[in-house]
Amino acid sequence: MKFNPKSKTASNFLIIGSFILVSLILWNTNSFFKTFKEEERLKMEIWATAQSEFLQSSENVELGNLHLRVFQNNTSTPMILINKDSSIRVNNIPKEKVTDSVFIQKKLHEFQRENTPISVDQQGEHLATLYYGNSEVLNKLKYYPIALLLIIFLFGAVIYFLFKTNKSSEQNKLWAGMAKETAHQIGTPLSSLLGWNELLKMEQINPDITKEIEKDIARLETITNRFSKIGSLPKLDQMDIVKETEKAYEYLKRRSSKLIHFSFSSKIETLPVLLNSSLYNWTIENLVKNGIDAMRGKGTIAIEIIPNGKFVKILVADTGSGILKTNFTTIFNPGVTTKQRGWGLGLSLVKRIVEEYHNGKIKVLSSGKEGTIMQISLKVAK
Repeated sequence: MKFNPKSKTASNFLIIGSFILVSLILWNTNSFFKTFKEEERLKMEIWATAQSEFLQSSENVELGNLHLRVFQNNTSTPMILINKDSSIRVNNIPKEKVTDSVFIQKKLHEFQRENTPISVDQQGEHLATLYYGNSEVLNKLKYYPIALLLIIFLFGAVIYFLFKTNKSSEQNKLWAGMAKETAHQIGTPLSSLLGWNELLKMEQINPDITKEIEKDIARLETITNRFSKIGSLPKLDQMDIVKETEKAYEYLKRRSSKLIHFSFSSKIETLPVLLNSSLYNWTIENLVKNGIDAMRGKGTIAIEIIPNGKFVKILVADTGSGILKTNFTTIFNPGVTTKQRGWGLGLSLVKRIVEEYHNGKIKVLSSGKEGTIMQISLKVAK
């Protein structure tokens, strides 16, 4: 598939710009987290200093309101203070957990992982050790970058989905418009050919010539009918999948090179499927012609019909050069082709006919040096 260089450059700039923007946001959030964490530690160090003065003070000495304000203002940071006599004091921890020694030990290990403990000293004497964890605000801030990345990812996914849907809609309109215009353009000379052929019959020209012209006219009418159905929902009738597949097979066999060996097999004699005959035959023709191109006009084309419960599988195999595994899905995209002069529309049309019009599935079943097998799966009519 060929891409517009300007479009590709714009996409690259958009990706790079988005990456830089996300990196700046994450860096700024990380800096804010570190600053907030440093401020919390400073607050804990002030609390530890006030605690050391409180522990060393005499009962008769009035410390004033400053120490009281320091102790009272800490309402968010959980802490455990272990005095030198091994007594424990806790703050901002549920009261029912204070007597739970297992819980306290678990919290001590958790606080040590989150923050370095603060030693409470006074004049060289060790009085206590303060263990503290992250406040609820700091814990929430820790997950903020993840939430931000998730929001950015979801926003990008929505934009991509809308862009892809809009692009697909534009392509569908273009396809339908081109198909209907083609059918319209063929219709005018086709009417003239019908008239000229009738005049030739009146002139008593060799009947074999007029019969061949009639066959070509009928073929053109079939092509016109096919193109006219693109862009509108075709009518599906209950038809025999074996008979319709064999009809397309016989047509291609008669008009292909003698160097192509054709084979047709079916594990059933008849099976009803909802089909649009014209479009289904077009599908088989496209797959067979692609196989012939892949074999460069020499090899074997095999068509096989296999019932599979509520579905029927139609396999079209060739002995061509094969398709790279990485192209198994992209080969059905409009504009993708392995041919030097191809437009990349055949398999795209096939996929649309099978999946959108017949509610079936088509895929590359296997491909390698021995050739390629394409598989169509359709529902059996009830």
